[in-house]
This record gives sequence, structure tokens and C-alpha cells, in this order.
Amino acid sequence: MGNKFMLAFLALSMLTATTSGCVKGDSTVKAPAQTTSKIEASASSASSKSGKLSDPKATKEAQALYTYLCDSFGKVMISCQQESTWMGSPDYEVDYIKEVTGKYPAMRGLDFMNGDFSGVVERSKAWHDKGGIVTICWHTGINGKGYQESLNDTPDFEKLLTPGTPEYKGMVANWDKAADALSKLQDDNIPVLWRPFHEFDGQWFWWGKGGKENFVKLWQMMYDYFTEKKGLHNLIWVLGYSGDVKDGWYPGNDYCDIIGSDTYDNSTNKKAWKRLAAMNTGKPMTFHECGLVPSVEKFEKDEDLWSYFMIWHTDFIKKNDKENLKEVYNSDKVITLDEVNIPKK
Repeated sequence: MGNKFMLAFLALSMLTATTSGCVKGDSTVKAPAQTTSKIEASASSASSKSGKLSDPKATKEAQALYTYLCDSFGKVMISCQQESTWMGSPDYEVDYIKEVTGKYPAMRGLDFMNGDFSGVVERSKAWHDKGGIVTICWHTGINGKGYQESLNDTPDFEKLLTPGTPEYKGMVANWDKAADALSKLQDDNIPVLWRPFHEFDGQWFWWGKGGKENFVKLWQMMYDYFTEKKGLHNLIWVLGYSGDVKDGWYPGNDYCDIIGSDTYDNSTNKKAWKRLAAMNTGKPMTFHECGLVPSVEKFEKDEDLWSYFMIWHTDFIKKNDKENLKEVYNSDKVITLDEVNIPKK
């Protein structure tokens, strides 16, 4: 999450869908007979025919989840809620949703912020055991800690991106902590929608301060380090733009699996949908953060049924209109925890 008090504001056209991307096949999720054909056509126009994750060594569980996401994209939206850990219970948000709507979100958003690696692993396992989907982001400074460091750190990117320098070694030592936590989830056959370096093109976090070229190098560096050096193959890599979806920040089809955008302007984020779709990456598209979730009717009218939407924590979820939240969670167009049905590979 960037500065929540300001509204979070055609990547490389030569990059077309390659061997990784989204299948538009038959869905195993619920969908009413009157599926919105224009929305499916819009989603299909941004999709390829491969349905394979970018990591050729992806675990069968990660591939099964990705297939499920691909099959549902453009037909239904998966509900997701970001947790907090300082409101008396880490279930503060999901319990509130259950109380208001009678349902739990299908996906839970977690954060390695402030070095909460063991806690995130524990809660991820518990959510997976309930049949849910896990997505993890990371507010961190270059060498660790949390939100303020992610905003305040200002690196020398030439040194940071040069293997062997003290700056590089410090950053990678921090990465190792996250990789070790993700490895524990891999050991338990739990796939993770991994969303590092989010809102990068907003440039308020340290990872975006070096500009588009340095960000692409940084993203590719982490991807290669996690997959090749650390042997992490349970990750579905989520590339999370800010609201504007600026040109030139795309790391390439072989380095991500889902593309998305966030905004807190209370819209369906239609402008970002159009810009992401125009990139023609072959990836499902996600509304990876919002404050007030619009009505399902509004998403249908704007023809942007995202793969999933995630409402931010604490005051953001509480400020949602209760009647609308109930209608969203009980809509035939929205998947909740009790409706997750990921086929076994």
C-alpha cells in the first residue's frame, strides 16, 4: 500500500504473449447462465492460449491454482481481504466480513512487514487448510523492517544491483528471510500469489525510486534469485502497478504470471483495466488493492470483472457500506471461501 491519503495514480508493445499466460477454457467455478459476454471477450482479448506459469518448474499445486484463476478470469471475481495484525486478532477483518455478509473471503492477503515471517507462515497454513487461497506482499526496507523503511529508504541502485557490493549483500540477506518463509509453505504444498515491490510505478516506495529500468532489473533479479538460487517453485508472481499503469515498467512475460493495478478512488479501476489489457500479456488481471469495493453491477457495467479484488485492512474494510458488501459477497459473480474449487492435478 502506498500513501493512502493520496489517490494512487501501454507497457512494451513488442512484448506479446509467449509460453506463459492464461488459458481461456471451461471454468470449474460457479457462473450463472447469463455470463456477461462483453466482459469475457474483454478478458479473452488480453489472454493467450498457454495457461502455463512463467516458472517451468512450478509445483503442481501452483499450476493447478493458476489454471483455476485463468479459467475463472472474466467470468467471476475471487474475493480477497488484506489482514492486519494489531487489532486484537489477525482475523479482525475476515471475522468482520463473516459477521456482515455471512461469508468469508476466498483469498487472504498477508504481509511479511516488520519481519513477521513465522506469523505469516502460520496464518497462511491455517487459511490454506480451510480451503482458501493465500497472497503475500511485503512492506520492507532494503535491509528489513516495515512500512516507514519501505517509503524512506533511498538506495544507490548502481551499487544495490551489483552482485558482491555491501548494498547488494544486505538486500539479498533480507530476501533470504522471505525465501526461507516461502520455502516452508512450499514444503507443505501451499502455492502463494507472491506480490513483491507493489505500486512500483508510483515511485513512493524505495523499489520504484530508481526509475523503470532499475525496477525491471530489480524484479528480474529477485525472480531469478528466488526460483533458481532458492528453489522456490510454489510462487505465482503478481506484478502490481499503481493506478496509472505507467509505460515501460513491465519486466517481461517470462517474469510474472498476473498483472494488476490498485486505486483508492472508489471506482472499478476501469482506466487501469484498459491499459493492462492493451499490453496483451496473456495474463489474468487483478484489482490487488482497493478501499471501497464497488457494486457488482458497476463492475459489470464497466466491463472489468477482475480476477480478484482485495479490500485493504482496518478502516478501509470498515468504511464499506454494509449492504453493498453483503450484496457483493453473496453475488453469483463473486467467489467466497466456501466456493473455492481448485481441481487436483
